[in-house]
Amino acid sequence: MVTSAQTFTLQNFELQCGAVLPEAHLVYQTYGELAGDRRNVILYPTSYGAQHLDIDWLIGRDRILDPDRWFIVIPNQFGNGLSTSPSNSEYCNLAEDGFWFTHYDNIRAQEAMVRQVFGIETLAMVYGWSMGAQQAYYWGSHYPERVERIAAICGTAKTTEHNQIFLASLRAALTADSAWDGHRFTAIPDRGYRAYARIYASWAASQPYYKQQIYRQLGYDSLEAYLVNSWEAGYRKRDPHNLISMIDTWLRCDIGNTPVFGGDYGRAIAAIQAKTLVMPATTDLYFTPEDCAAEAEMIADATCKPIPSIWGHRAGNPYQNPEDEAFIRTAVRICLSG
Repeated sequence: MVTSAQTFTLQNFELQCGAVLPEAHLVYQTYGELAGDRRNVILYPTSYGAQHLDIDWLIGRDRILDPDRWFIVIPNQFGNGLSTSPSNSEYCNLAEDGFWFTHYDNIRAQEAMVRQVFGIETLAMVYGWSMGAQQAYYWGSHYPERVERIAAICGTAKTTEHNQIFLASLRAALTADSAWDGHRFTAIPDRGYRAYARIYASWAASQPYYKQQIYRQLGYDSLEAYLVNSWEAGYRKRDPHNLISMIDTWLRCDIGNTPVFGGDYGRAIAAIQAKTLVMPATTDLYFTPEDCAAEAEMIADATCKPIPSIWGHRAGNPYQNPEDEAFIRTAVRICLSG
């Protein structure tokens, strides 16, 4: 069973940056049936730029997450345009004004929602790709006795400095547009979107992906057509303030940098008790397999299973790539069967 999207509201919600939202709205959607003992729950947080309808393709009887067995909840992260975001709340700004969301904000809101709305105390799994994987790690470290499994697909518990450069380049591309006044956009940043999309496309897929011109198999007759009609068109659907807001969250990802752990990243990642499946892509350029494997070594019950793919970071969201989907599906179902 698929429900329509619902909204959970938190009153006077204090963010980690110090701002207090009179109302914080968390939009979520559920799939499947909640078991009587409430132990069949998979939480599936959203990734960068995505809303729940962008990522629920992998929910299905023959897909990665089976709603016939599991009750799957997709919470939209703050800043994505559905949950409280700069585009829909007068109380939201950007880092230029000392305002940002963190994953600590996201998971605290998600925890309140699953507990107060559904009475859920234990999660069978937190499954996430990219920024969703980051939220999965936050869940595992901050609620260690309530998360049984983690599937972290192409993501790390702390944003590396190299990854920060990628994010800073995206932010710089958007805000270099003449429509940016130093705090907000006064018009559509056409040149900013164009530069931003090309930077993103260069990082998100690997060099072999472009050398083999995989985009032609997807129906694009040239590289430029692919960049314009896939990457640029996709991100133009998102408000530029929201794109920056989510970059600001991603930049600050560090499971140790919360009031619970006081900046101690090592203690935070060691706190994870969940059976953890770490799945980097072998050709990911910013969540590298080496970085993901190093974090897996710090988690007591973790297995690192790289996805052998030339799709780069996009291997972790393989809606156009049946081979990588099958690889992830097999690994996740083995993890869930334990």
